[in-house]
Parts: sequence; structure tokens; C-alpha cells
Amino acid sequence: MVKIHGYFALALPLVAARENAETQHAANPIRKVVTMLQQMQNKVTAEGKKEKELFDKFMCYCTTGADDLANSINSADTKIPQVEAALKEGEATKLQLEADIKAHQADRVEAKEALAKATALREKEAAAFAQESGDFKTNVAAMGKAITAIDNGASGFLQTSGASVLRKLSIEMELSNADRDQIVSFLSAGSGSGYAPASGQISGILKQMKETMEADLAEATADENKGIANFDALVAAKEKEIDAATKAVEDKLTRIGNLGVEIATMKEDLDDTAKAMLEDKQFLADLEKSCSTKQADWDIRCKTRTEELLALADTIKMLNDDDALELFKKTLPGSSLLQIQVTNKQARGMALAALRAPGHV
Repeated sequence: MVKIHGYFALALPLVAARENAETQHAANPIRKVVTMLQQMQNKVTAEGKKEKELFDKFMCYCTTGADDLANSINSADTKIPQVEAALKEGEATKLQLEADIKAHQADRVEAKEALAKATALREKEAAAFAQESGDFKTNVAAMGKAITAIDNGASGFLQTSGASVLRKLSIEMELSNADRDQIVSFLSAGSGSGYAPASGQISGILKQMKETMEADLAEATADENKGIANFDALVAAKEKEIDAATKAVEDKLTRIGNLGVEIATMKEDLDDTAKAMLEDKQFLADLEKSCSTKQADWDIRCKTRTEELLALADTIKMLNDDDALELFKKTLPGSSLLQIQVTNKQARGMALAALRAPGHV
């Protein structure tokens, strides 16, 4: 009997909420209460379905979002060491290129200095050859005239410039003592009887001297030509070294410039990736916490909704019982109670309260 009274207490305000003054005495008003409760039951079920759809979407995001974040974190974990290794290699390469440039610049300076020294030496050697070859040619020409004059028995030779050249050569050239003495005697003699017998010997000595000077001139000329050839080869080699060093410096400067951009990009990428990974980890932790909280809230919400639906179902069942109907008719309050306004929410709360009351079994 306690159970029946509990449901009866629930039914009274529900009737009052739906009946007005004109319909309060209509036959079997409890049916309107049952209809209202059934509508509430349908509404709770529909709300539950909508909430379930939203919850499923949220939990789907929890799964896919967590997977996406985990993949992003794993990708960053893989990428960061790779970028760090590439950055380390790039910086090492840049240092090596800078060292290579210094070496190329030093090689270029050395090649230019060597070229400058070789050029100065060549100019000095060329000047010396010009002086030497000029003297040889002058002496050979003078010697040829002297030989011709002596062979022709020309008088007055000792008073010519050829005699002066011969005196000088007799001192400077390597001659035997006998040849030098004959030349000195010849140049010291006057135009007397001693001239003719000595002319043949003197001519032979002069021809040998002329041949020696011609050979020395030819040797000096060959040495000069060899020196010119060696210098030209050295110039070509040093200019090639200078050009190669210059090109190497330019190429490596370009590589350093490009590498500097790559290094800056890698540093920025590394920093961005590290920051993004930290943000992803924090977001993943927050997401897991939020999803866990959402699941707990959902479990509570499902339990509450189940209790509400159970309370409504039990109330509907109880109100449809014949005993409850008779009791309801006997204890229905007057019109003053029928003026009380009760909302759906309040009715649902009252239904739950009735089920949870100590007398409910």
C-alpha cells in the first residue's frame, strides 16, 4: 500500500498541471497524465538519441584526432634527428668550404707572386742577352773587317777602330799566351817590314777568335730562346693556376651562399618542428583528458537518463493499474489543487523522487 500511495502522490500534481477548471471533472483524467508521461518518455528518448549522435561524433574525433596527433608526433620524432644530422653536415661542409677558399686564395697569391718574380727575372735575362748579343755581333763584325783588311794587306789598319776592338778582345778573350803575344806584337808594330810576314798568322788567330765569338753568340741565343720558352710555359701554367683558383673561389663562395640559406632554413624548420611537436604533445594530453572526462560525463548522463526512463515507465505502468485508478478517484483533490502549474522538467523530477522515496519498493 505504501508503493501505491507513492505513485498516487506523483499522479496528483501531474493531473493538476494538465487539467483546467472546465475539464477537471471529466471522466478518467488519469489518462491525460499517462499520455503526458508517454510524451515525456518519447522526448527523453529522442533527446538521448541526439546526445548519442553528438557524443559519438566527439568520441570519433577523440580517436581520429589522437591518431593524427600521434602520427604528427612520431613524424616529428623521426624528422628532428634527420634535420639535426643534415644541419650538422651542412655546417661542417660550410666550414670546409671556407677553409678551401682560404687555401685557393693563398694559392692564387703564391702563383701571382711566382709569376711576378719570373717576369722580373725574364726581363733581366732578356736585357742581359740584348747587351751580350749586341756586343757579340759588334765584335764579330769588327773581327770580320779586321780579317779582310789583313788578308788584303791594307795599310793603315792599326789606325782603325778595328784595331782598337782587337786590342780589347786580346785582353778579354781566352787566348793562348803565344796567340796573345803575336796579337800584341802585331798591334805594336809599325808599318815596316815586320808587317807582312806576321799577317798570315794574325789572320788565322783572328778567324779562330771570330769563330769562338760566333759560337758564343749562338749559344747565348739558344739559351735566350730556351729561357723565353720556359718563361712562356711558366706563365701559361701560373695563369692556369690563377684562373683555376679564382674559379674555385667563386664556385665555393656561391656554394657557401646557397648552403647558408639551406642552414638557416633547416634551423628554422628544426625550431618549428620542435615547437609543433611540443604543442601536439600538449594538445594530445589535453585531448585525452577531455575525452576521458567526456566519457565519464556521458556514463553519468546515460545512467541518469536510464533512471528517468525507468521512472517514467514504472509510473505509467502504475497509473494504468486498476487499483491506482480507483485510489486516484477517491483521493483527487479539489479545484484549488488543479490550478497548480507544473512543468515537464518538474514532473520528471517528481517522478524520479517518487521512485527513490524510502517507501518505494
